[in-house]
Amino acid sequence: MRLDKFLKVSRLVKRRTLAKEVCDQGRVEVNGKTAKAGTEVEVGDTLTVRYGNQTVKVRVDSLKETTKKAEAGELYTLLEQSAPHRDGTGS
Repeated sequence: MRLDKFLKVSRLVKRRTLAKEVCDQGRVEVNGKTAKAGTEVEVGDTLTVRYGNQTVKVRVDSLKETTKKAEAGELYTLLEQSAPHRDGTGS
């Protein structure tokens, strides 16, 4: 499955166009390597997504073409999540 589609189906990113933009900006890694939107994602891959001042690291557990909102969290396991910086310094 394409990376941008997985990000959308898993609800890690709200829209597929936004998922593509995030990938194009180099803010998504698959198994430690910067990935493009068309990168194929497989079960067992580790994804790291940087949203502004927060980073989320997940392991892909399942691939589905569509999913209900309640089931989206079952597609991955959260490995790490950095807390957003609130002091405005970015540190």
